[in-house]
Amino acid sequence: MGSADDDRHGDGSTDILRPHAEVQYAAELAALDACDDRERPPNWRLSPWAVVAYLMGGELADGTVVSPKYVGKRRLMEIAVATLATDRALLLLGVPGTAKTWVSEHLSAAISGNSTLLVQGTAGTTEETLRYGWNYARLLADGPSEAALVPSPIYRAMQTGAIARVEELTRMPSDVQDALVTALSEKSMPIPELDSEVAAARGFNLIATANDRDRGVNDLSSALRRRFNTVVLPLPESADEEIAIVAQRVNELGTALSLPAIAPAADEIRRIVTVFRELREGVTADGATSLKVPSGTLSTAEAISVVTNGLSLASHFGTGSLSADDVAAGVVGAVVRDPVHDGVAWREYLEGVVAERDGWGDFYEACRALD
Repeated sequence: MGSADDDRHGDGSTDILRPHAEVQYAAELAALDACDDRERPPNWRLSPWAVVAYLMGGELADGTVVSPKYVGKRRLMEIAVATLATDRALLLLGVPGTAKTWVSEHLSAAISGNSTLLVQGTAGTTEETLRYGWNYARLLADGPSEAALVPSPIYRAMQTGAIARVEELTRMPSDVQDALVTALSEKSMPIPELDSEVAAARGFNLIATANDRDRGVNDLSSALRRRFNTVVLPLPESADEEIAIVAQRVNELGTALSLPAIAPAADEIRRIVTVFRELREGVTADGATSLKVPSGTLSTAEAISVVTNGLSLASHFGTGSLSADDVAAGVVGAVVRDPVHDGVAWREYLEGVVAERDGWGDFYEACRALD
């Protein structure tokens, strides 16, 4: 008879640090499937309407509450889902921290029930990573054969009619990027060594993410860009929207990391988001003071990281309530990436804005102590 430990692998159990979306939100996907009576494209688990409902959240007819996965304009998600129902691939474009990867994962989970067909783009990515490789022991023993072939995630997505994901497409060298052109235009992948090809099953498509702000970016060729429909994911429009995103993700991460429960942190979250937005935009919220803009992106994702780290400090080494001392180091570390340029921008902001702001004395002192 199996022990409790036997039940902790692969099915959303507590031993998994970060369950895949299709596992973590299996109940929501099942509820949407049960009430979804709209037409579904070939090999889609849900209709386009239900996919958007999964992303945006809401309450279903049976009372099931679907949590929002994306906080922003619904129309952007409708365009993204409609694109995947055609023969064009989807490119999610935006600066770091605009939820490109998050949206990509949840789109794949809702459409294919599998978000793991993923290629992570880097400067070292090769064509074989996008197409296929070889098991060299079998290749040397038996020569080229299907048994010796090692399919890429994109190859497997084509075979099964699923959604493949390519993260940080513009991180790859341009000649490697173009290995996708045939797959996206001809919906097939030639295998010259076997004098054959793999033809994409219905339902196959590809979601890529990219940003043009980081260093080391390689522009897409015009041939490849034509194969994509581009959806630009913007930074949150308002402070309240960004605060809601940070609070939601911090709560999810705190649960996943089993951080001890601590007092509500709404005030500190608002303060961090305010600092990041003002420095990102180069002006205070009231428009009265112009600011130097640091070199970092100061994205929503970085705000989430600062708050999560602060929660860990507060729960393990603090009072159990998130305070300015718990988040100050994270804020300064996120802002001051370049000690010269960013250091000047931060000190001017700290002395000219933070020091004069009512109710921010504890945050000012915590930041000053780090100098």
